Amino acid sequence: QVQLVESGGGSVQPGGSLRLSCQAAGFTVDEYPVGWFRREPGKEPEGVSCLSNTDGSPHYDDSVKGRFTISRDSTKNAVFLQMNSLNVEDTGVYFCAAAPATISAQYMCMRAHYGYWGQGTQVTVSS
Repeated sequence: QVQLVESGGGSVQPGGSLRLSCQAAGFTVDEYPVGWFRREPGKEPEGVSCLSNTDGSPHYDDSVKGRFTISRDSTKNAVFLQMNSLNVEDTGVYFCAAAPATISAQYMCMRAHYGYWGQGTQVTVSS
């Protein structure tokens, strides 16, 4: 049974950093595409950063490029999202997700492809 458990959320001031962790079970993080999605109030989750299972290439939403870094550690079977230079617009619930099949690069962060989801962790950026 696939399980994803996020941790590391919290409240920070603008310019601060957080590192989100996603502990996976029931599959290996190298096996499937994995990603981080953010849900803002009243909206559906949108892809922030995703990681291919074929060539390991990361994909980032334009709003986080240069500030966020996605990574995975096979030895820990975990996925991480390092978030730097946070701003108010980064506020939301962050979900870790995994896709049950390989995804084409152009669709790597498309929510519909991800069938396994964690419970989410809240990130609040405010002064």
